[in-house]
Amino acid sequence: MGRRQAKDMNGKQITKLGFEKKAIALALTAATARERAGLGRDDILSELYAVKDNPEAYLSGGVYADLARELAAQNAKNRARQGEALRPTPLPYRIWGEDLIEPGATAQMDVAMRLPISRTGALMPDAHVGYGLPIGGVLATEDAVIPYGVGVDIGCSMMLSVLPLAANGLSTDEARALLLKHTRFGAGVSFEKNVRGDHEVLHEETWREQSILRHLYDKAAEQIGTSGSGNHFVEFGTFSLGQADLDLEAGEYLAVLSHSGSRGFGAQVANHYTKTAQDLHPNLDPAARKLAWLPLDTEAGQGYWQAMNLAGRYALANHDLIHARLARALGVKPLVQVSNSHNLAWKQLVGGEERIVHRKGATPAEAGQLGLIPGSMADPGFVVRGRGNAEALASASHGAGRQLGRKAAANTLAKRDVQAYLRERGITLIGGGIDEAPQAYKRIEQVIARQSDLVDVVGQFTPRVVRMDTGSEDV
Repeated sequence: MGRRQAKDMNGKQITKLGFEKKAIALALTAATARERAGLGRDDILSELYAVKDNPEAYLSGGVYADLARELAAQNAKNRARQGEALRPTPLPYRIWGEDLIEPGATAQMDVAMRLPISRTGALMPDAHVGYGLPIGGVLATEDAVIPYGVGVDIGCSMMLSVLPLAANGLSTDEARALLLKHTRFGAGVSFEKNVRGDHEVLHEETWREQSILRHLYDKAAEQIGTSGSGNHFVEFGTFSLGQADLDLEAGEYLAVLSHSGSRGFGAQVANHYTKTAQDLHPNLDPAARKLAWLPLDTEAGQGYWQAMNLAGRYALANHDLIHARLARALGVKPLVQVSNSHNLAWKQLVGGEERIVHRKGATPAEAGQLGLIPGSMADPGFVVRGRGNAEALASASHGAGRQLGRKAAANTLAKRDVQAYLRERGITLIGGGIDEAPQAYKRIEQVIARQSDLVDVVGQFTPRVVRMDTGSEDV
């Protein structure tokens, strides 16, 4: 039987088989070797087609091994590109308090629900536009974590201490002096070395297990027990309990409520791993760029998961020290403490499958789980008990939610109107800016009313003396 020889072959003929770039040269090299072994062109083309169809079968060795490796690598890249493609339409999800939510927040949630890793989600009534996932967004993914689905302030959280003192047992001047002495606010701030606190979280071995954690340890240790800027606060107020609960009798108590996060440590972890995720998905649709993810079965995914959870513990440690300082200064021990994180990701069963549930500005609300939903510097906050609503992924709002952005608030709200609002409610404010004015937030009563199927209200906290960082313009 006559055969046409491999020497008649050229790059165009191999290209017709679907080979690209480097693979063409490797295919020609292999074809030449097979020609020398006595094979004709048709047989060689048949073999090349078989290698292209299933390169993994040729990886163990032989004349086609180099070509097979290149083809397998190209296939992996193509699969990765395909995996980055967004769904044409978002998966369905429930929205609570849709009448309170700006269109930009739902648009962001729609993008999140088009991710190939997304499985289900929900939007809370305090939702507003954020970076990546909207604030108030809850998103369940499969085997992947999204750094910006958690947010920059990893582990941002709340804590309430109910004290064994009458609601009017502390004067405004005394409360003000205690807050000035025992709390610190703002970017880069810390306590003086001789009074800086210590906490078991600083002695975890976890800090030594990643270079970024080792690098950030000193700053984290320096800032322990302090609060950041923006909407973080520590405040004295009245906790009202309409009926016996929380192992407390019905009545009014002096209480401390705080909102704080993981400081610069968490922010640097978030930015580091967001860049890592974006580098991993260079072809991701620009609309979803801030939602780049890390597969949990990768070194980067495990690294972020470890650092995220450490930041969550560190954030709660900041609350521990803040509340311990104030209780110690008053010479009392709290009767009850309630706390929760609202910027974190959890492994959670959803429909019988393990999912990674991101809550970016959302309160965990499993059935019976206690949580805290604050209002503003002059509006009440609430202790709530979760109802475990499956459609909400056992979540609730994390606060009132903004209705004006920081710039819009600073540019449109009048200082005299904000001051009048504070006076009417008997609020003494230390620091705080126009960008954090109560009028910049939705009405907390409306937000709570929109989620009656998510949580039950247990008690109410009414602020009296509030400390925050200074804003763009102080109130």
